[in-house]
Amino acid sequence: MVVVRDAAAHLSSDLTALVATLRPLVADYEIVVVDNASRDDTVERLRGLTLDGGLPNVQVLALTSPVDADTAVWVGLDNAIGDFVAVFDPAEDAADALAAMLERARAGADVVFALNEARPAAGMLYRALGAAFRLLYALFHGVRFVSDAPGFRLVSRSVVNLVLKHPTPAFTYRQLAQLAGFTQAHVRYTSPPRAALPRRLGASIDRGLRLLVSTTRAPLRSVTWLSTVAASLNVLYSGYVVAIYLLKDDVAPGWTTLSLQTSGMFFLISLILLVLGEYVLQLTSALRTGPTWHVAREFNSANIVRQRQLNVVDAPDGG
Repeated sequence: MVVVRDAAAHLSSDLTALVATLRPLVADYEIVVVDNASRDDTVERLRGLTLDGGLPNVQVLALTSPVDADTAVWVGLDNAIGDFVAVFDPAEDAADALAAMLERARAGADVVFALNEARPAAGMLYRALGAAFRLLYALFHGVRFVSDAPGFRLVSRSVVNLVLKHPTPAFTYRQLAQLAGFTQAHVRYTSPPRAALPRRLGASIDRGLRLLVSTTRAPLRSVTWLSTVAASLNVLYSGYVVAIYLLKDDVAPGWTTLSLQTSGMFFLISLILLVLGEYVLQLTSALRTGPTWHVAREFNSANIVRQRQLNVVDAPDGG
């Protein structure tokens, strides 16, 4: 499974090399290519590769608008039919690692991650924010976030079927390494990437926040607890103000009224936030949104090896 965007320059050579790698590994295979709303002629080149005389067993899914990387990957996984599905990026990953990944999968691993040790290390700020994210994730979820979970991975059909049962499978796919019950394995290799994309800090922060708030109610639940504590403190402060007014003789004029007014307003604000937070929690638990993607065009290779292997005979007219 390959996600591409504006990749017309290397598309033909990348897919041809991928086909050459897969042929000796498996008896039957399929390459699902998801075009993430390219602006160049990527789709036209893909169409040319699927015509007669082109590459076999290629399925192309062209999206109408760009989506995030995990959603685009799940579009391909949702349309793949193989017993094992590998998520592969030709620009950063090495197809030679697929043999070791498939061997681990056949040995019983449900998820196999392939880590390229030649990929450039992240900057100091990126690593510091990553450590803070892992701390928050452990605090909210009660489990350690597995950071060594690269995008180059191979998953079994049972994993795909289970994730499909979730209302938002793309979110579940993001935290695949944290899901319990799956046998995981790691493959390490060294291959300098052709064009390692820099880790964009803004996109990573956005992805981390979505991962935190989409998989647990703990952040919003923390807000409701803070609202409850704030409302309680304002009630206690109001009692303190009344006690000072009754027990002290030298209270400044207007201090009691102003303090009670301030504490009363903050109490109402905290109470409103508490009620709104609880309603939002209930809505997010019950709400089921529609699909986050839409496939505009779909076409397959004219040469599908699997179709020739099917035991189907056309019946004569009138038979």
